[in-house]
Amino acid sequence: MEAVQTQIDYPKGIGFEQVWATLESVAQMHKETALSLKDTEQVVKEIGKRLGDFTNSFGDVVEHLIAPNLLEKFKALGFDFEEASTRHKIRNKKNDISFEIDVFLQNGDTAMLVEIKANLTISDINKHTTRLEKMRKWADLRGDKRHFLGAVAGIVVEDDEREYALNQGFFLIEPSGEDYNITPPYNKPKEW
Repeated sequence: MEAVQTQIDYPKGIGFEQVWATLESVAQMHKETALSLKDTEQVVKEIGKRLGDFTNSFGDVVEHLIAPNLLEKFKALGFDFEEASTRHKIRNKKNDISFEIDVFLQNGDTAMLVEIKANLTISDINKHTTRLEKMRKWADLRGDKRHFLGAVAGIVVEDDEREYALNQGFFLIEPSGEDYNITPPYNKPKEW
């Protein structure tokens, strides 16, 4: 068999060197675009971090507005909690239980876990249900027979979230003028 040689016919006046230069130019543009995309990704990450920091700071402000008077507010609803703590952490590596409670109210036989958000979502409410389930598991491992109740708070609470929280057996804490109100669940408060 005879080898067939192919020769590329470049348009008149364009030689191999010019094609090669064009390819190098395209490669350089691709490199610059990739660097530009990398820079853009870095900027987006930084904006996300700063927004997260702002959201956390705003959440801290919300906690400090709500937490101080919770003992008195719940006492008016018939709950005599003796202690309140913020950012109460539970860690049990052996049983893979780890969570944080924004505000933890307790007395000898009942405890209330309060989750506070700037903008309360259904996802937040579901996560709080999971937190209470973990609390029950942790308490059972320790022989703690207290009843655990849940409350959710939000500066912004839409109607769907309000209904969902109250139907799930949670107390709902939300602003009312310069103060805030606690709305009991529609039925009996859910106990864990």
